[in-house]
Amino acid sequence: MARSQTEDADNSNPSWFTPKRLLVMFCLINMLNYVDRGVIASNGVNGSLGTCTETGVCTAGTGIQGDFNLNYFQDGILSSAFMVGLLVASPIFASFAKSYNPFRLIGVGLSVWTFATAGCGASFDFWSISIFRMLVGVGEASFISLAAPFIDDNAPVAQKTAWLSVFYMCIPTGIALGYVYGGVVGGNFNWRYAFFGEAILMLPFAVLGFVMKPLQLKGFAFAEQKKASTSVEIIGSEIEGTEVADIEVASSERGYLDGDELDRCTSKKSSLSKGSLEILNQLSKFWKDIKVLLFDKVYLTNVLGYIAYNFVIGAYSYWGPKAGYEIYHMSNADLLFGGVTIVCGIFGTLAGGYILDYIGSTISNAFKLLSGATFLGAIFCFSAFCSKNLYGFIFLFSIGELLVFATQGPVNYVCLHSVKPSMRPLSMAMSTVSIHIFGDVPSSPLVGIVQDYLNNWRVTALILTSILFIAAGIWFVGVFLHSVDKFNEDSGHCLTTPERSDLRPLLEGNSKETPEPANS
Repeated sequence: MARSQTEDADNSNPSWFTPKRLLVMFCLINMLNYVDRGVIASNGVNGSLGTCTETGVCTAGTGIQGDFNLNYFQDGILSSAFMVGLLVASPIFASFAKSYNPFRLIGVGLSVWTFATAGCGASFDFWSISIFRMLVGVGEASFISLAAPFIDDNAPVAQKTAWLSVFYMCIPTGIALGYVYGGVVGGNFNWRYAFFGEAILMLPFAVLGFVMKPLQLKGFAFAEQKKASTSVEIIGSEIEGTEVADIEVASSERGYLDGDELDRCTSKKSSLSKGSLEILNQLSKFWKDIKVLLFDKVYLTNVLGYIAYNFVIGAYSYWGPKAGYEIYHMSNADLLFGGVTIVCGIFGTLAGGYILDYIGSTISNAFKLLSGATFLGAIFCFSAFCSKNLYGFIFLFSIGELLVFATQGPVNYVCLHSVKPSMRPLSMAMSTVSIHIFGDVPSSPLVGIVQDYLNNWRVTALILTSILFIAAGIWFVGVFLHSVDKFNEDSGHCLTTPERSDLRPLLEGNSKETPEPANS
């Protein structure tokens, strides 16, 4: 279906956003996401149960734990409940990006996030706040899988990794701000107001997702075009004893189904409703895309290294202060570890992105930086825990964390550029799901088991840190894999030339870019 001249003119200037405005908006949203993480962590630390003395004098509890009379197990669940929604919804939003405008999906997700954080403030018991914490994860899922592809689309060619690094730098910054914000608001007013404040701050971004002209990701057709030219896939399965082969019609070229094919589809699928067909088609597409990722050696190597890396970082964030206190008897161990992580996280993340852009943003160079920075970081962190002196530990550990955090930009660059444009949302979603399920979620309890067995925090910390060498080794293998930057590859939608010109709506001047070189 041809678009009208008015629509073409409208798409030539589709949005008020410039690339930098888009980056700033996504950074603010990302920071708010992690401010929420800091707020719930702050409540976990500062909350307490009510107590009663033998004489019958009782003191009211504080925070969420005190208000809902939670035990420590329940209190701990609240800090990780969002993971349930995040892990379930991330692949769903990534899959829907092929059928619905991704920018609108972010608007939907942020609306859910806003509702959920307000619900946390209005909750009345453990189960209600747990459900709202899960919904927070659902809202965040739309953003984490789609924001990075948008940034990568619109960043200058020579600064793609730097822009991604700025985006991911908001993670440690947001957590730190959330911890302070949650403590101040909870201490001076009530913990509920902290969540209400988050909802108010996110609301304008949720509204923007619906009222602004929707932006388009590279490799995805417009919604209007999809209605007129949709690939029809019939899923091979046995329905009422009849096996039906998959049929895929390249409707972007023809715009219609042949009469014979339509008759076959109608006769063989008469027992299925239109809604059932759509669900089956979505599941079929999703499974095909998952198989593509699983057989992509470059992507798989990148994610395996990221899992090992996140296993260590997750355990560091949970057990680091405890280990520091037990080994070096440091006072304010949580403050010290938190401060080192924030400073090193910001500067290390930014440095990693700028270095990769400087040496050349290719997948091969990204693997070189990932393996080299992680290997050197592991040496410094390992040496830190071997040190007998507190100040020696702080110095060595700070350098180690600077190097380790330099991986954030490059690892996500590989996730985005090792797959076709239409696969990028799913690649980001599955990367996030994998590093949590196999990385930071099991690492803390497993490290606790090791410590229970050894009863020696120095040895436990050294065993944990040694896993960084494994991550470096996995990423080093990636250097030797045949890698091709697929950023400019066509997606499966077979868009026409005028349609492709609209896929980079924010680039000022709509200038043509030089294709990025293939890596080998």
